[in-house]
Amino acid sequence: MTPPPVEQRVRDLRLDRRALRVERARVAWWRRIVRARLDLAVARATGPDVLGEDVAFQLPVDIGVCVPRPAELAAVLGAGQVGADLAQLDELRSLDARLATYQRGVEEALTRATDRLIASLAIDPATAAQLIHRPLGRG
Repeated sequence: MTPPPVEQRVRDLRLDRRALRVERARVAWWRRIVRARLDLAVARATGPDVLGEDVAFQLPVDIGVCVPRPAELAAVLGAGQVGADLAQLDELRSLDARLATYQRGVEEALTRATDRLIASLAIDPATAAQLIHRPLGRG
């Protein structure tokens, strides 16, 4: 079986790379959400530190009066149940670890696709130069 022409390989690899870049962005977004949930669960369990107490006399008065009250900051955390948040920590950590493994796999696949694209472009630089500026599409 003859390998596909350079034009087809380059187009397919560019499409693969596009899909992998989109997937890399998706998994990064989900990891940020999971880590934010972890931070929120820990914050609910430990409670926020009070702002301004240790530095009240080092700040100008107009700045000191802007510090949010502890109840305002605690309200940002919501009314989660500490026990439920603690129970969820292991689940969230496990989910983040699985997402990290998946993210590494996507990044490795993107690297491999990029390496294959570069190798294909090197085979026929003249054709490659024409192809690289064409818009991508599956049809």
